[in-house]
Amino acid sequence: MLSVRGSVRRGATGAALAALVLSGGAVACAKGDESPEMTPAAAVAKAAKNTEAITSVTYRMTGKVPETGRVEAEAAMSMKPPAMSMKMNALDKGADGKVEIRVVGGAMYLGGGEAAAKELDGKSWMKFDVSGATKDASAGPGAGGVPSQANQDPSQESTYLTGSKDVKKVGAEKVDGVQTTHYKGTVTLDALRASFKNEDKATREKRENSLKQYEDLGADKLTMDMWIGPDDHTKQVRVRAAAEKGPLDVTVTFLDYNKPVTVKAPPAKDTVDLAEMMKELKKS
Repeated sequence: MLSVRGSVRRGATGAALAALVLSGGAVACAKGDESPEMTPAAAVAKAAKNTEAITSVTYRMTGKVPETGRVEAEAAMSMKPPAMSMKMNALDKGADGKVEIRVVGGAMYLGGGEAAAKELDGKSWMKFDVSGATKDASAGPGAGGVPSQANQDPSQESTYLTGSKDVKKVGAEKVDGVQTTHYKGTVTLDALRASFKNEDKATREKRENSLKQYEDLGADKLTMDMWIGPDDHTKQVRVRAAAEKGPLDVTVTFLDYNKPVTVKAPPAKDTVDLAEMMKELKKS
């Protein structure tokens, strides 16, 4: 039973890690069309300036994440108030790879489906509190750090190309039938921090905190692609890195933004509270 529960927890950690990575390139909004004389750096900076207007996003993700392998997911996330609903499939883990994550009301719920229910007295969801964890930006990718990233504003990675010294315009491309402009560049974490220094304190802290996920993976350089659509909304983002824990290559395609996101907690009768379960294990 302990090994199965451990597997559920490891799967949850991998799913939440994928959540933080795929929440990494959110929609970047900008006002007005790109003028012919606008440089790639100026276009990227203009998009980054408008990330504060983002309140929610829905997206799908495909790619490869260190320690989890190939993943695909669909998600909806609200930044104000913090909430998230994600269905993810870790393709290399077979039947055990399907996980659903919900973040709502200061708690994260991890659903393992029928496999989890067989080992949790018929209950298919695990719950743990993240209200305190989200306040600790330095927490690692464990029961505290990953949930804190899941609640993090996912639009920050769309500002990263502002720290690139080699950003360029690749050209016009269609993504999901939408005409977009493709930009590409590389950036180091050190350069990103330097690019944040002139931002206000709140913006600087959000962007600094968003770098933690890459530090945890052992990555110090990112290759990024952004596809910006007709209304200066980012339609797609790809993030790649050669991390110490393995290769990272994730593509996020945005389906909608700034629309209401409603997330409901699973029924209490189907949920095991992780904190309570750990207390019981210590007693046994």
